[in-house]
Amino acid sequence: MKKHYYLIILLILFFAGCSTPKEEPVQKHADYPISGVPFSKVHIKDNFWLPKIETNRTTTIPSSFQKCEETGRLDNFLIAGGKMEGSVKGEMPFDDTDVYKIIEGASYSMSTIPDSKLDAYVDSLIDIIAIGQEEDGYLTTYKTIDTTKAPAGWCPPGGRWQNLSCSHELYNSGHMFEAAVAHYLATGKRSFLNIATKNADLLVSVFGAGKNEEVPGHQIVETGLIKLYLVTGKKEYLDLSRHFLDTRGDGSKRELWGPYNQDHKPVTEQDEAVGHAVRAGYMYAGMTDIAALYNDEAYENAVDKIWENVVTKKIYITGGIGSLHDGEAFGENYELPNLTAYNETCAAIANVYWNYRMFLLHGDSKYIDVLERSLYNGVISGVALDGKTFFYPNPLQCDMHYHFNSGGSLTREPWFDCSCCPTNLCRFMPSVPGYIYAHKADDLYVNLYVQSSTEVQLDNGLVKVEQKTEYPWEGDVELTILPQKKSEFTIKLRIPGWSINQPLPGDLYFYLDPLENKPVITVNGEKVNYDVEKGYAVLTREWESNNKVEIFLPMEVKKVSANEKVKDDLGKLAIERGPIVYCVEEKDNPNIEELQISENTQFASSFNPELLNGVEVINASGTSSNEVFKAIPYYVWNNRGANKMSVWLSEN
Repeated sequence: MKKHYYLIILLILFFAGCSTPKEEPVQKHADYPISGVPFSKVHIKDNFWLPKIETNRTTTIPSSFQKCEETGRLDNFLIAGGKMEGSVKGEMPFDDTDVYKIIEGASYSMSTIPDSKLDAYVDSLIDIIAIGQEEDGYLTTYKTIDTTKAPAGWCPPGGRWQNLSCSHELYNSGHMFEAAVAHYLATGKRSFLNIATKNADLLVSVFGAGKNEEVPGHQIVETGLIKLYLVTGKKEYLDLSRHFLDTRGDGSKRELWGPYNQDHKPVTEQDEAVGHAVRAGYMYAGMTDIAALYNDEAYENAVDKIWENVVTKKIYITGGIGSLHDGEAFGENYELPNLTAYNETCAAIANVYWNYRMFLLHGDSKYIDVLERSLYNGVISGVALDGKTFFYPNPLQCDMHYHFNSGGSLTREPWFDCSCCPTNLCRFMPSVPGYIYAHKADDLYVNLYVQSSTEVQLDNGLVKVEQKTEYPWEGDVELTILPQKKSEFTIKLRIPGWSINQPLPGDLYFYLDPLENKPVITVNGEKVNYDVEKGYAVLTREWESNNKVEIFLPMEVKKVSANEKVKDDLGKLAIERGPIVYCVEEKDNPNIEELQISENTQFASSFNPELLNGVEVINASGTSSNEVFKAIPYYVWNNRGANKMSVWLSEN
């Protein structure tokens, strides 16, 4: 039986190769045309991502588990199961998901670095989760404990499946499904998977055509059900996932909740990103899955239109999405404030998930351009370098008066009443190596430039790839190609948009001065001319062992301007180098409010290994004292105490 391509995507995000599912899904649907290389099969050894992933493993995951213990998130399962007395602990109806997401991240980590102590601890947590599950599979602890009370005042109490617009029962299930699949693939154990399928079977019996026609208030159960389908072969899970999406926005079957929940019109008729940004991002990822798995043109057209709206009108230069604190939502077109920008960390992660699926569907590098910008700026800005404190929102300016972070803080916090962002980082960080390589037939895609190695099975044979680079600080990349046998195939090297004068697809942002240099590619030391297809340099030839491919990307400091329709950026410029967006902090620039950039401003960059765990620093100089400043990567701001910060500076 042909291997299901989408299973590869599952494995990218949930540890392929760790164990083989006992039940192979029956292939009755179309697939993603491109397959990713599972991150468990990609070995990174760089100085940028590897330390961050290791900090996540050794600090973020353990400290997050500890917070779950301290705040009663584990107690809720025991209270629900009658093993402990008490009322609901915590402030949110989705506190259960924090436990699930950390287990997911721990499972990822154990797949690459075995840890018997962590394995035993996770097993004990799964035993506790099982205690909280009701006999028929229902699992949302606060409702099991007391249906007359709700932890959050913004959602009224009620029994099962009441107030689904805010109860988060299906959201809880979605994160549980994703975590259970991750744990199963990482360990081969069915303990958590059995809990998840029992709950999924309940959902199948309750929801669907002619049954309960409501949809999730907060999306993610859609992708969770698809992942369960892929490891169990139960088509009912896939059918329910599609039903939730097909039914959303259909006012003929149910009362609609409106744009906040993306429930204002059928999903295939939506063409603008609206409402809560995280819910939207997860839904768009699920819609892309349906477009691929069913070869559904209507779904494909819809996600294409929504993507175009986001990337040309509603995304920040940092790759963040969701500009409004009110509703954690997308604003109007070009509504991108800096001081009050929301840019939830979870939304940036959802943006990565969605854009990777769009690449697998279309094979265009523009989706990786968006992914990379979110990854290097909007995602990792959400966690401090020590791995212990977090941003919920990620603004592009701090004036030390507007308290932007969740809870009214001016700095990162160790935990939140709503701790979706810290726990989302737990599960996301180990997956980063899975975004580097992909393949289709005899095409090998190199999407991200990270020092790493992997093996890829092409139609013409097995190929090992070794990549050496100091990216994102340097633009020189060396690939050693090691095919098992001499054979012809194609290597597709992504030409980053930033390296050819395009910060993002569309005209939302543009460089003030064109790049002086262009990417250069050599094979075995000889410069080659190359065709570009969908943003990839196409190198087709007969490859032999130890062939060397080098790409030289121009790492110039560039001034960025925004579309004039972005009112908050009028008369302002930002700076970036490679994929990294920069900012200025008061810590380095006491006169931060007076800083300017003019046509005479000159930039010089240098790597400082002693600063902020090692970063490339940009020093500016000019004819005015206001043009003399130091800029640091945006993702490391606020690691030296709370102080003023700005990404956009006045243009003189």
